[in-house]
Amino acid sequence: MKTRKILITNDDGISAAGLIRLAEQAIDFGEVWVVAPLSQRSAASHSITLHSYVDVYPHSFPVPGVHAYSCSGTPGDCVRVGSLNVMPQRPDVVLSGINFGYNVASDIQYSATAGAAFEGAFQGYLSIALSEEASVCHEVADAYLPEVLKGLLDRPLGPGQIWNVNFPGCPASECRGIVEERTVSRGMVYRDHYIQLEKLAGGGVRLMVEGEYQEDAEDGTDYRAVLDRYVSIGIVNNIS
Repeated sequence: MKTRKILITNDDGISAAGLIRLAEQAIDFGEVWVVAPLSQRSAASHSITLHSYVDVYPHSFPVPGVHAYSCSGTPGDCVRVGSLNVMPQRPDVVLSGINFGYNVASDIQYSATAGAAFEGAFQGYLSIALSEEASVCHEVADAYLPEVLKGLLDRPLGPGQIWNVNFPGCPASECRGIVEERTVSRGMVYRDHYIQLEKLAGGGVRLMVEGEYQEDAEDGTDYRAVLDRYVSIGIVNNIS
């Protein structure tokens, strides 16, 4: 039987704990290759490098049996160079995550975790984005990840579609289970505004974004699910 080829990336960097935890469990489902950014690349969305080069290096990795490489580019670049150059055969599956922070609601459009998964879908691979609440509690993700992977790795999607999975940050004993067919909330996790840091010469100003956390979310959506302490699974569409 053919061994499933799995390419893993993220946007938090190759040393991120969520990436390592994902690889530790993915190794039970196939041959795992990691190609991930050398440093933090959050909010890079689906950007790729066109007018410059990317550097790719073998990288030490704490999970035995995993082939790991760092990339100077974006998460989207990592999927491209990983699947088109680094791996001897194209992957069957792209996993992106586990991201530190939810990728739900309108925030998805900025997410490089989702962007990398969309690049995988664009290249023709089954792609799954995985995220969790930005907390110190990883019990739900670690407990439910094997079940989620087992349930999604052989479930095909249409062109331009990805699976989007979010884990609440509560203790596993407080998680209420898995809910599927969650739609993307039209709201947002943070309402952003900009604060002025200083005035600059020539009439300019230096600004920095600041977000106000909020929990308004419609029933049946991804954000409502994690707020209610469910693992949320849904399909997100890109250009198809």
